[in-house]
Amino acid sequence: MSLHVGIVACSAEGAALCYRTLCIEAAPLFGAHAHPEVSLHSHSFGEYMQCIYRGNWPGVAELMLSSANKLKSAGADFLICPDNTIHQALPYIEARLPLPWLHIAEVVAAQAVERGYKRLGLTGTRWLVDSSVYPAKFAQWGLEVVRPSISERDEINRAIMDELVCGVFNAKTVAYFQQVIGRLKEVERCDAVILGCTEIPLIINDRTSALPTLDSTRLLARAALRRAAV
Repeated sequence: MSLHVGIVACSAEGAALCYRTLCIEAAPLFGAHAHPEVSLHSHSFGEYMQCIYRGNWPGVAELMLSSANKLKSAGADFLICPDNTIHQALPYIEARLPLPWLHIAEVVAAQAVERGYKRLGLTGTRWLVDSSVYPAKFAQWGLEVVRPSISERDEINRAIMDELVCGVFNAKTVAYFQQVIGRLKEVERCDAVILGCTEIPLIINDRTSALPTLDSTRLLARAALRRAAV
């Protein structure tokens, strides 16, 4: 008997990648074609973005809590959220969560420690990169987070919001991410890069990156599989 995984979804591409990973990579733990029970709930991405554009993080948190409660009603045993940006709203509702929550930044930090990385570049939306989501969690592990420049954050944010969340992937955007990661390596002396938007792994991976990548989406899904395999 395995635990039931509840996915608090936000953007479609990131949630889909997380769900696919849970199902496709489960076989070593669960057997051929098997995976834990998974439920996913998503409010409209537009509702999230209306709150985010206004800086209404308590509003974001209430959407997350609504999904969490519905997933508990569906029988979930614990929760994951394959969206880094909205984790900055989590403190508003942590005391009211109906189920345990596996925090994406904690999962990535544990992997960084396991791989021996110390100084990590962070890519993601400007809301995430400007926030304390990763620096706060990583500091607990003695890890350093390096942010891209302001202009790099703006262009990465544009690419994420105008392209990646809409399922649009083009070579020019890949090249820009590679340029930023190259600078994080050569100038900032990072030893790895966090793919801190759940859509970035759709265009960047270890083969296309100048730095080793920490794919937050898949790392979260794998951690959920290990927790579910009881």
